[in-house]
Amino acid sequence: MDIHSEKILILDFGSQYTQLIARRIRENQVYCEIFPCNADFEKIKEFGAKGIILSGGPSSVYDANSPDVDSKVFELNVPILGICYGMQLICKHFGGIVAKADHREYGRSILNINDNKDIFKDVSNDNKLTVWMSHGDRLEKKPDGFEVIGFTENAPVAAMRHIEKPIYAIQFHPEVAHTVNGSKIIKNFIVDVCGCLQVWTPGNFIHAEIERVRERVGDKKVLCALSGGVDSSVVAVLLHQAIGENLTCIFVNNGLLRLNEAEQVIDTFKNHFKINLVYVDAEEKFLEVLKGVSDPETKRKKIGNLFIQVFEEETKKLGDFDFLAQGTLYPDVIESVSFKGPSATIKTHHNVGGLPEDMKFELIEPLRELFKDEVRQVGLQLGLPAEIIGRHPFPGPGLAIRVLGEVTKERLDVLRLADAIFIEEIKKAGLYNEIWQAFTVLLPVRSVGVMGDERTYEHVAALRAVTSLDGMTADWAHIPYEVLAKVSNRIINEVKGINRVTYDISSKPPATIEWE
Repeated sequence: MDIHSEKILILDFGSQYTQLIARRIRENQVYCEIFPCNADFEKIKEFGAKGIILSGGPSSVYDANSPDVDSKVFELNVPILGICYGMQLICKHFGGIVAKADHREYGRSILNINDNKDIFKDVSNDNKLTVWMSHGDRLEKKPDGFEVIGFTENAPVAAMRHIEKPIYAIQFHPEVAHTVNGSKIIKNFIVDVCGCLQVWTPGNFIHAEIERVRERVGDKKVLCALSGGVDSSVVAVLLHQAIGENLTCIFVNNGLLRLNEAEQVIDTFKNHFKINLVYVDAEEKFLEVLKGVSDPETKRKKIGNLFIQVFEEETKKLGDFDFLAQGTLYPDVIESVSFKGPSATIKTHHNVGGLPEDMKFELIEPLRELFKDEVRQVGLQLGLPAEIIGRHPFPGPGLAIRVLGEVTKERLDVLRLADAIFIEEIKKAGLYNEIWQAFTVLLPVRSVGVMGDERTYEHVAALRAVTSLDGMTADWAHIPYEVLAKVSNRIINEVKGINRVTYDISSKPPATIEWE
Protein backbone atom coordinates (compact mmCIF):
# COMPACT_ATOMS: atom_id res chain seq x y z
CA MET A 1 0.00 0.00 0.00
CA ASP A 2 1.37 3.40 -1.03
CA ILE A 3 0.77 5.57 2.04
CA HIS A 4 0.75 8.66 -0.19
CA SER A 5 -2.00 7.39 -2.49
CA GLU A 6 -4.71 8.14 0.08
CA LYS A 7 -4.37 11.90 0.28
CA ILE A 8 -6.11 15.22 0.75
CA LEU A 9 -5.03 18.57 -0.67
CA ILE A 10 -5.47 21.78 1.33
CA LEU A 11 -5.49 25.03 -0.64
CA ASP A 12 -4.26 27.81 1.63
CA PHE A 13 -5.89 31.24 1.51
CA GLY A 14 -3.74 32.66 4.29
CA SER A 15 -5.53 31.36 7.39
CA GLN A 16 -3.66 31.21 10.68
CA TYR A 17 -5.26 27.78 11.12
CA THR A 18 -4.20 26.11 7.85
CA GLN A 19 -1.50 23.98 9.46
CA LEU A 20 -4.03 22.93 12.10
CA ILE A 21 -6.29 21.56 9.35
CA ALA A 22 -3.38 19.48 8.09
CA ARG A 23 -2.57 18.20 11.55
CA ARG A 24 -6.19 17.15 12.14
CA ILE A 25 -6.17 15.22 8.86
CA ARG A 26 -2.87 13.53 9.76
CA GLU A 27 -4.25 12.66 13.23
CA ASN A 28 -6.99 10.81 11.39
CA GLN A 29 -4.27 8.78 9.63
CA VAL A 30 -4.65 10.28 6.17
CA TYR A 31 -1.81 12.01 4.31
CA CYS A 32 -2.25 15.59 3.17
CA GLU A 33 -0.29 18.49 1.76
CA ILE A 34 -0.78 22.25 1.69
CA PHE A 35 -0.55 24.19 -1.58
CA PRO A 36 -0.92 27.96 -1.91
CA CYS A 37 -4.36 28.79 -3.32
CA ASN A 38 -2.76 30.30 -6.42
CA ALA A 39 -0.94 27.06 -7.28
CA ASP A 40 -1.03 26.13 -10.96
CA PHE A 41 -4.13 24.09 -11.78
CA GLU A 42 -2.09 21.40 -13.54
CA LYS A 43 -0.04 20.94 -10.35
CA ILE A 44 -3.27 20.63 -8.34
CA LYS A 45 -4.66 18.10 -10.80
CA GLU A 46 -1.41 16.14 -10.96
CA PHE A 47 -1.34 15.82 -7.14
CA GLY A 48 -4.30 13.48 -7.47
CA ALA A 49 -6.02 14.17 -4.16
CA LYS A 50 -9.10 12.21 -3.15
CA GLY A 51 -10.53 15.41 -1.71
CA ILE A 52 -9.75 19.14 -1.49
CA ILE A 53 -10.17 21.52 1.43
CA LEU A 54 -10.31 25.28 0.88
CA SER A 55 -8.93 26.97 4.00
CA GLY A 56 -10.06 30.10 5.74
CA GLY A 57 -8.33 33.41 5.24
CA PRO A 58 -8.29 37.04 6.41
CA SER A 59 -9.69 38.56 3.20
CA SER A 60 -13.21 39.32 2.00
CA VAL A 61 -14.16 37.59 -1.26
CA TYR A 62 -15.12 41.00 -2.66
CA ASP A 63 -11.84 42.75 -1.85
CA ALA A 64 -10.08 44.01 -4.99
CA ASN A 65 -7.10 41.69 -4.58
CA SER A 66 -8.76 38.89 -2.64
CA PRO A 67 -7.26 35.44 -3.27
CA ASP A 68 -9.20 33.17 -5.57
CA VAL A 69 -8.99 29.63 -6.88
CA ASP A 70 -9.03 28.33 -10.44
CA SER A 71 -12.68 27.51 -11.20
CA LYS A 72 -11.52 24.27 -12.86
CA VAL A 73 -10.90 22.94 -9.32
CA PHE A 74 -14.68 22.58 -8.97
CA GLU A 75 -14.74 20.39 -12.08
CA LEU A 76 -12.20 17.84 -10.82
CA ASN A 77 -14.97 15.54 -9.66
CA VAL A 78 -13.50 15.12 -6.17
CA PRO A 79 -15.19 16.10 -2.89
CA ILE A 80 -14.53 19.66 -1.76
CA LEU A 81 -14.92 21.22 1.69
CA GLY A 82 -14.77 25.00 2.08
CA ILE A 83 -13.99 26.37 5.54
CA CYS A 84 -14.91 29.98 6.43
CA TYR A 85 -13.35 32.03 3.58
CA GLY A 86 -13.40 28.79 1.56
CA MET A 87 -17.17 28.65 2.06
CA GLN A 88 -17.63 32.23 0.90
CA LEU A 89 -15.51 31.49 -2.16
CA ILE A 90 -17.72 28.51 -3.03
CA CYS A 91 -20.77 30.72 -2.60
CA LYS A 92 -19.35 33.36 -4.94
CA HIS A 93 -18.29 30.81 -7.58
CA PHE A 94 -21.74 29.21 -7.66
CA GLY A 95 -23.70 32.46 -7.77
CA GLY A 96 -24.71 33.05 -4.15
CA ILE A 97 -24.45 36.33 -2.28
CA VAL A 98 -21.84 37.13 0.37
CA ALA A 99 -22.21 40.35 2.38
CA LYS A 100 -20.82 42.04 5.47
CA ALA A 101 -22.52 40.58 8.54
CA ASP A 102 -24.56 42.86 10.82
CA HIS A 103 -22.89 41.15 13.73
CA ARG A 104 -19.42 39.77 13.21
CA GLU A 105 -18.99 36.36 14.81
CA TYR A 106 -15.77 35.68 16.67
CA GLY A 107 -15.56 32.91 19.22
CA ARG A 108 -17.95 30.19 20.33
CA SER A 109 -21.35 29.87 18.72
CA ILE A 110 -24.11 27.25 18.67
CA LEU A 111 -24.59 25.51 15.33
CA ASN A 112 -28.04 24.09 14.65
CA ILE A 113 -27.70 21.05 12.37
CA ASN A 114 -30.41 20.46 9.77
CA ASP A 115 -29.00 17.21 8.43
CA ASN A 116 -26.84 14.88 10.54
CA LYS A 117 -25.55 12.78 7.63
CA ASP A 118 -22.25 13.03 5.75
CA ILE A 119 -19.93 15.52 7.46
CA PHE A 120 -22.22 15.84 10.51
CA LYS A 121 -22.64 12.11 11.09
CA ASP A 122 -22.40 11.21 14.81
CA VAL A 123 -21.19 14.65 15.91
CA SER A 124 -24.21 15.62 18.05
CA ASN A 125 -27.02 13.85 19.87
CA ASP A 126 -29.39 16.82 19.81
CA ASN A 127 -28.38 18.44 16.48
CA LYS A 128 -26.70 21.32 18.32
CA LEU A 129 -22.95 21.81 18.32
CA THR A 130 -20.60 24.33 19.91
CA VAL A 131 -18.39 25.67 17.11
CA TRP A 132 -15.68 28.32 16.73
CA MET A 133 -16.53 31.24 14.44
CA SER A 134 -14.15 33.85 13.04
CA HIS A 135 -15.74 35.87 10.27
CA GLY A 136 -16.99 39.33 9.33
CA ASP A 137 -18.80 38.29 6.11
CA ARG A 138 -21.71 35.88 5.87
CA LEU A 139 -23.85 34.23 3.21
CA GLU A 140 -26.94 36.33 2.51
CA LYS A 141 -28.20 33.94 -0.17
CA LYS A 142 -27.04 30.41 -0.78
CA PRO A 143 -26.16 29.51 -4.38
CA ASP A 144 -28.71 27.61 -6.47
CA GLY A 145 -28.17 23.89 -6.26
CA PHE A 146 -27.13 24.00 -2.58
CA GLU A 147 -29.09 23.16 0.56
CA VAL A 148 -28.59 24.54 4.07
CA ILE A 149 -27.44 21.88 6.54
CA GLY A 150 -26.57 24.16 9.48
CA PHE A 151 -27.25 27.66 10.82
CA THR A 152 -26.46 29.88 13.81
CA GLU A 153 -28.23 32.87 15.31
CA ASN A 154 -26.17 35.30 13.21
CA ALA A 155 -25.47 33.11 10.15
CA PRO A 156 -28.58 31.73 8.38
CA VAL A 157 -26.27 29.65 6.17
CA ALA A 158 -23.52 28.34 8.47
CA ALA A 159 -23.18 25.02 6.61
CA MET A 160 -24.36 23.95 3.17
CA ARG A 161 -24.07 21.04 0.75
CA HIS A 162 -24.46 20.81 -3.02
CA ILE A 163 -27.52 18.77 -3.88
CA GLU A 164 -25.83 16.74 -6.64
CA LYS A 165 -22.05 17.16 -6.21
CA PRO A 166 -19.92 16.25 -3.14
CA ILE A 167 -19.24 19.91 -2.33
CA TYR A 168 -19.60 21.05 1.29
CA ALA A 169 -19.05 24.41 2.95
CA ILE A 170 -19.00 25.47 6.60
CA GLN A 171 -18.66 28.92 8.15
CA PHE A 172 -16.92 27.73 11.33
CA HIS A 173 -13.48 26.23 12.01
CA PRO A 174 -13.62 22.46 12.75
CA GLU A 175 -9.83 22.31 13.06
CA VAL A 176 -9.60 24.31 16.32
CA ALA A 177 -10.00 22.63 19.70
CA HIS A 178 -12.90 24.94 20.63
CA THR A 179 -15.19 23.29 18.05
CA VAL A 180 -16.72 20.23 19.72
CA ASN A 181 -16.12 17.09 17.63
CA GLY A 182 -14.35 19.20 15.00
CA SER A 183 -11.87 16.42 14.31
CA LYS A 184 -14.80 14.04 13.78
CA ILE A 185 -16.26 16.42 11.15
CA ILE A 186 -12.92 16.38 9.33
CA LYS A 187 -12.74 12.59 9.63
CA ASN A 188 -16.27 12.27 8.22
CA PHE A 189 -15.21 14.32 5.22
CA ILE A 190 -11.88 12.64 4.48
CA VAL A 191 -12.88 9.04 5.29
CA ASP A 192 -16.62 8.77 4.59
CA VAL A 193 -17.09 11.39 1.86
CA CYS A 194 -13.69 11.16 0.15
CA GLY A 195 -13.22 7.44 0.80
CA CYS A 196 -9.61 7.73 2.04
CA LEU A 197 -8.12 4.67 3.73
CA GLN A 198 -6.45 5.45 7.06
CA VAL A 199 -2.95 4.22 6.27
CA TRP A 200 -0.86 7.22 7.35
CA THR A 201 0.59 5.68 10.53
CA PRO A 202 4.05 5.94 12.13
CA GLY A 203 4.76 2.28 11.36
CA ASN A 204 3.75 2.59 7.71
CA PHE A 205 5.75 5.81 7.37
CA ILE A 206 8.91 4.18 8.77
CA HIS A 207 8.58 1.20 6.44
CA ALA A 208 7.99 3.39 3.38
CA GLU A 209 10.76 5.86 4.23
CA ILE A 210 13.33 3.12 4.86
CA GLU A 211 12.57 1.66 1.42
CA ARG A 212 12.78 5.10 -0.19
CA VAL A 213 16.11 5.91 1.49
CA ARG A 214 17.62 2.56 0.53
CA GLU A 215 16.59 3.05 -3.08
CA ARG A 216 17.99 6.56 -3.23
CA VAL A 217 21.22 6.06 -1.29
CA GLY A 218 22.20 2.56 -2.40
CA ASP A 219 25.73 1.90 -1.14
CA LYS A 220 26.71 5.57 -0.93
CA LYS A 221 27.61 7.34 2.32
CA VAL A 222 25.48 9.72 4.41
CA LEU A 223 26.67 12.25 6.95
CA CYS A 224 24.40 13.47 9.75
CA ALA A 225 24.96 16.25 12.29
CA LEU A 226 23.54 14.86 15.52
CA SER A 227 22.65 17.22 18.36
CA GLY A 228 20.67 14.88 20.61
CA GLY A 229 17.50 16.90 19.95
CA VAL A 230 14.29 15.24 18.78
CA ASP A 231 14.62 15.88 15.04
CA SER A 232 18.26 14.91 14.51
CA SER A 233 17.85 11.89 16.82
CA VAL A 234 14.92 10.51 14.80
CA VAL A 235 16.76 11.19 11.52
CA ALA A 236 19.84 9.31 12.81
CA VAL A 237 17.96 6.21 13.98
CA LEU A 238 15.73 6.06 10.90
CA LEU A 239 18.71 6.33 8.54
CA HIS A 240 20.67 3.79 10.58
CA GLN A 241 17.83 1.28 10.15
CA ALA A 242 17.83 2.00 6.43
CA ILE A 243 21.55 2.01 5.56
CA GLY A 244 23.43 0.82 8.66
CA GLU A 245 27.20 1.31 8.39
CA ASN A 246 26.83 3.75 5.50
CA LEU A 247 25.66 6.40 7.98
CA THR A 248 28.12 8.45 10.03
CA CYS A 249 26.93 10.93 12.65
CA ILE A 250 29.00 13.81 13.97
CA PHE A 251 28.19 15.03 17.46
CA VAL A 252 29.87 18.33 18.34
CA ASN A 253 30.03 19.08 22.05
CA ASN A 254 30.18 22.86 22.08
CA GLY A 255 30.27 23.05 25.87
CA LEU A 256 26.87 24.75 25.82
CA LEU A 257 24.82 21.63 26.53
CA ARG A 258 22.70 20.70 29.53
CA LEU A 259 24.00 18.64 32.46
CA ASN A 260 25.32 15.20 31.35
CA GLU A 261 23.84 15.71 27.87
CA ALA A 262 26.99 14.75 25.95
CA GLU A 263 27.28 11.49 27.92
CA GLN A 264 23.62 10.69 27.26
CA VAL A 265 23.99 11.23 23.49
CA ILE A 266 27.06 8.98 23.32
CA ASP A 267 25.42 6.28 25.41
CA THR A 268 22.16 6.33 23.44
CA PHE A 269 23.48 6.42 19.90
CA LYS A 270 26.91 4.83 20.07
CA ASN A 271 26.41 2.22 22.78
CA HIS A 272 22.70 1.40 22.47
CA PHE A 273 21.89 1.92 18.77
CA LYS A 274 25.46 1.05 17.61
CA ILE A 275 25.52 4.00 15.19
CA ASN A 276 28.84 5.21 13.74
CA LEU A 277 29.25 8.28 15.95
CA VAL A 278 32.15 10.69 15.80
CA TYR A 279 32.36 12.68 19.03
CA VAL A 280 34.06 16.08 18.82
CA ASP A 281 34.91 17.86 22.07
CA ALA A 282 35.05 21.50 20.95
CA GLU A 283 34.19 23.11 24.29
CA GLU A 284 37.41 25.11 24.58
CA LYS A 285 37.08 26.48 21.02
CA PHE A 286 33.54 27.71 21.63
CA LEU A 287 34.38 29.25 25.00
CA GLU A 288 37.32 31.04 23.39
CA VAL A 289 35.24 32.71 20.65
CA LEU A 290 32.60 33.70 23.21
CA LYS A 291 35.12 35.38 25.52
CA GLY A 292 33.99 38.94 26.27
CA VAL A 293 30.83 38.64 24.13
CA SER A 294 27.54 39.77 25.67
CA ASP A 295 25.33 40.66 22.70
CA PRO A 296 22.93 37.75 21.94
CA GLU A 297 23.06 38.11 18.15
CA THR A 298 26.86 38.20 18.19
CA LYS A 299 26.79 35.03 20.31
CA ARG A 300 24.54 33.29 17.78
CA LYS A 301 26.71 34.28 14.82
CA LYS A 302 29.97 33.26 16.46
CA ILE A 303 28.52 29.91 17.57
CA GLY A 304 27.04 29.25 14.10
CA ASN A 305 30.23 30.16 12.26
CA LEU A 306 32.41 28.06 14.53
CA PHE A 307 30.05 25.10 14.23
CA ILE A 308 30.45 25.23 10.44
CA GLN A 309 34.22 25.41 10.79
CA VAL A 310 34.38 22.45 13.22
CA PHE A 311 31.94 20.42 11.13
CA GLU A 312 33.97 21.03 7.95
CA GLU A 313 37.23 20.07 9.67
CA GLU A 314 35.78 16.79 10.95
CA THR A 315 34.16 15.99 7.62
CA LYS A 316 37.48 16.34 5.79
CA LYS A 317 39.09 13.87 8.21
CA LEU A 318 36.38 11.29 7.49
CA GLY A 319 36.69 11.22 3.70
CA ASP A 320 34.04 11.62 1.03
CA PHE A 321 30.29 11.61 1.63
CA ASP A 322 27.52 11.78 -0.95
CA PHE A 323 24.60 12.90 1.22
CA LEU A 324 24.03 15.27 4.13
CA ALA A 325 21.03 14.41 6.33
CA GLN A 326 18.92 17.23 7.73
CA GLY A 327 15.98 17.31 10.11
CA THR A 328 13.80 19.57 7.95
CA LEU A 329 10.13 19.26 8.97
CA TYR A 330 6.95 19.93 7.00
CA PRO A 331 6.32 23.38 8.59
CA ASP A 332 9.74 24.45 7.23
CA VAL A 333 8.69 23.34 3.75
CA ILE A 334 5.30 25.08 3.98
CA GLU A 335 7.01 28.30 5.03
CA SER A 336 8.91 28.39 1.73
CA VAL A 337 5.77 28.15 -0.45
CA SER A 338 3.24 30.00 1.71
CA PHE A 339 0.46 31.89 0.00
CA LYS A 340 1.54 34.85 2.12
CA GLY A 341 4.76 34.98 0.13
CA PRO A 342 7.64 32.54 -0.27
CA SER A 343 10.48 32.81 2.17
CA ALA A 344 13.87 33.72 0.78
CA THR A 345 15.09 30.26 1.73
CA ILE A 346 13.72 27.14 3.34
CA LYS A 347 14.56 27.31 7.02
CA THR A 348 17.33 24.85 7.71
CA HIS A 349 17.70 22.69 10.77
CA HIS A 350 19.33 24.79 13.46
CA ASN A 351 22.18 22.34 14.02
CA VAL A 352 23.17 22.22 10.35
CA GLY A 353 21.78 25.54 9.15
CA GLY A 354 24.18 27.74 7.27
CA LEU A 355 26.51 25.04 6.00
CA PRO A 356 28.42 26.51 3.03
CA GLU A 357 27.24 25.83 -0.50
CA ASP A 358 30.64 24.50 -1.59
CA MET A 359 30.17 21.42 0.59
CA LYS A 360 29.25 19.02 -2.21
CA PHE A 361 26.43 17.06 -0.64
CA GLU A 362 23.03 16.03 -1.81
CA LEU A 363 20.48 16.74 0.91
CA ILE A 364 18.48 13.90 2.35
CA GLU A 365 15.53 14.97 4.51
CA PRO A 366 13.57 11.94 5.73
CA LEU A 367 11.24 13.97 7.98
CA ARG A 368 10.26 16.71 5.55
CA GLU A 369 6.68 15.40 5.31
CA LEU A 370 6.11 15.33 9.08
CA PHE A 371 4.85 17.70 11.74
CA LYS A 372 6.67 17.76 15.09
CA ASP A 373 4.08 15.60 16.86
CA GLU A 374 4.41 13.01 14.06
CA VAL A 375 8.21 13.05 14.43
CA ARG A 376 7.80 12.20 18.11
CA GLN A 377 5.45 9.30 17.27
CA VAL A 378 7.92 7.96 14.69
CA GLY A 379 10.76 8.27 17.21
CA LEU A 380 8.90 6.23 19.81
CA GLN A 381 8.13 3.57 17.20
CA LEU A 382 11.83 3.45 16.32
CA GLY A 383 12.65 2.72 19.96
CA LEU A 384 14.12 6.06 20.99
CA PRO A 385 13.83 6.66 24.75
CA ALA A 386 10.86 8.77 25.85
CA GLU A 387 13.30 11.09 27.64
CA ILE A 388 14.73 12.20 24.27
CA ILE A 389 11.45 12.14 22.32
CA GLY A 390 9.50 14.11 24.92
CA ARG A 391 12.25 16.62 25.64
CA HIS A 392 11.37 20.29 25.62
CA PRO A 393 12.70 22.46 22.74
CA PHE A 394 16.33 23.55 23.12
CA PRO A 395 17.88 26.47 21.23
CA GLY A 396 20.62 25.90 18.66
CA PRO A 397 23.11 28.18 20.48
CA GLY A 398 22.41 26.16 23.65
CA LEU A 399 23.01 27.63 27.08
CA ALA A 400 24.96 30.56 25.61
CA ILE A 401 21.69 32.47 25.28
CA ARG A 402 20.51 31.43 28.72
CA VAL A 403 23.66 32.78 30.34
CA LEU A 404 22.86 36.47 29.95
CA GLY A 405 25.97 38.56 29.49
CA GLU A 406 29.41 36.99 29.02
CA VAL A 407 29.56 33.22 28.72
CA THR A 408 32.19 31.50 30.87
CA LYS A 409 32.65 27.89 31.93
CA GLU A 410 32.03 28.86 35.54
CA ARG A 411 28.70 30.54 34.73
CA LEU A 412 27.68 27.66 32.44
CA ASP A 413 28.36 25.11 35.18
CA VAL A 414 26.28 27.11 37.68
CA LEU A 415 23.40 27.31 35.18
CA ARG A 416 23.62 23.59 34.29
CA LEU A 417 23.14 22.54 37.92
CA ALA A 418 20.30 25.00 38.57
CA ASP A 419 18.51 23.99 35.36
CA ALA A 420 18.85 20.28 36.16
CA ILE A 421 17.21 20.83 39.55
CA PHE A 422 14.30 22.75 37.99
CA ILE A 423 13.65 20.04 35.39
CA GLU A 424 14.01 17.25 37.96
CA GLU A 425 11.44 18.83 40.27
CA ILE A 426 8.79 19.54 37.61
CA LYS A 427 9.19 15.93 36.45
CA LYS A 428 8.71 14.69 40.02
CA ALA A 429 5.57 16.84 40.27
CA GLY A 430 4.20 15.30 37.05
CA LEU A 431 4.23 18.67 35.27
CA TYR A 432 6.94 18.18 32.64
CA ASN A 433 4.68 16.88 29.86
CA GLU A 434 2.08 19.59 30.48
CA ILE A 435 4.68 22.32 29.91
CA TRP A 436 5.83 23.28 26.40
CA GLN A 437 9.23 24.53 27.54
CA ALA A 438 10.92 24.97 30.90
CA PHE A 439 14.42 26.19 31.64
CA THR A 440 16.58 28.35 33.88
CA VAL A 441 18.30 31.61 32.96
CA LEU A 442 21.37 32.99 34.70
CA LEU A 443 21.04 36.76 34.99
CA PRO A 444 23.96 39.20 34.60
CA VAL A 445 23.25 40.70 38.02
CA ARG A 446 24.18 39.82 41.57
CA SER A 447 22.12 40.31 44.69
CA VAL A 448 22.76 40.49 48.40
CA GLY A 449 21.74 37.52 50.49
CA VAL A 450 22.30 35.94 53.90
CA MET A 451 23.54 32.37 54.29
CA GLY A 452 24.52 31.00 57.69
CA ASP A 453 24.53 34.47 59.25
CA GLU A 454 26.97 35.65 56.58
CA ARG A 455 26.35 38.21 53.89
CA THR A 456 26.53 36.87 50.32
CA TYR A 457 26.66 38.65 46.98
CA GLU A 458 25.87 36.10 44.30
CA HIS A 459 24.03 35.36 41.04
CA VAL A 460 20.30 35.56 40.38
CA ALA A 461 18.55 32.74 38.51
CA ALA A 462 15.23 33.15 36.70
CA LEU A 463 12.95 30.17 36.10
CA ARG A 464 10.93 30.18 32.86
CA ALA A 465 8.12 27.74 32.01
CA VAL A 466 5.41 28.22 29.39
CA THR A 467 2.42 26.37 28.00
CA SER A 468 1.82 26.50 24.26
CA LEU A 469 0.52 24.52 21.29
CA ASP A 470 3.13 25.50 18.73
CA GLY A 471 5.49 28.04 20.32
CA MET A 472 4.00 30.90 18.27
CA THR A 473 2.11 32.17 21.32
CA ALA A 474 2.66 31.07 24.90
CA ASP A 475 1.37 31.65 28.42
CA TRP A 476 3.46 31.32 31.54
CA ALA A 477 2.88 28.00 33.26
CA HIS A 478 0.96 28.21 36.51
CA ILE A 479 3.28 25.94 38.48
CA PRO A 480 2.03 25.37 42.07
CA TYR A 481 3.74 27.54 44.67
CA GLU A 482 4.93 24.52 46.64
CA VAL A 483 6.81 23.21 43.58
CA LEU A 484 8.40 26.60 42.92
CA ALA A 485 9.33 26.85 46.58
CA LYS A 486 11.05 23.47 46.50
CA VAL A 487 12.94 24.37 43.30
CA SER A 488 14.08 27.68 44.77
CA ASN A 489 15.14 26.08 48.06
CA ARG A 490 17.13 23.36 46.33
CA ILE A 491 18.89 25.72 43.90
CA ILE A 492 19.94 28.14 46.63
CA ASN A 493 21.11 25.32 48.92
CA GLU A 494 22.77 23.09 46.30
CA VAL A 495 24.17 25.45 43.66
CA LYS A 496 27.14 27.44 44.87
CA GLY A 497 26.94 30.89 43.30
CA ILE A 498 23.16 31.49 43.34
CA ASN A 499 21.41 33.13 46.29
CA ARG A 500 18.16 34.34 44.69
CA VAL A 501 15.58 32.68 42.39
CA THR A 502 12.80 34.47 40.48
CA TYR A 503 9.93 33.16 38.32
CA ASP A 504 9.14 34.76 34.95
CA ILE A 505 5.38 35.39 34.54
CA SER A 506 5.52 37.01 31.07
CA SER A 507 3.43 35.69 28.16
CA LYS A 508 4.32 35.63 24.46
CA PRO A 509 3.55 38.17 23.10
CA PRO A 510 4.76 40.64 24.26
CA ALA A 511 7.74 38.71 25.67
CA THR A 512 9.48 35.89 23.80
CA ILE A 513 9.91 32.42 25.28
CA GLU A 514 13.71 32.62 25.45
CA TRP A 515 15.25 35.67 27.11
CA GLU A 516 17.77 36.19 24.30
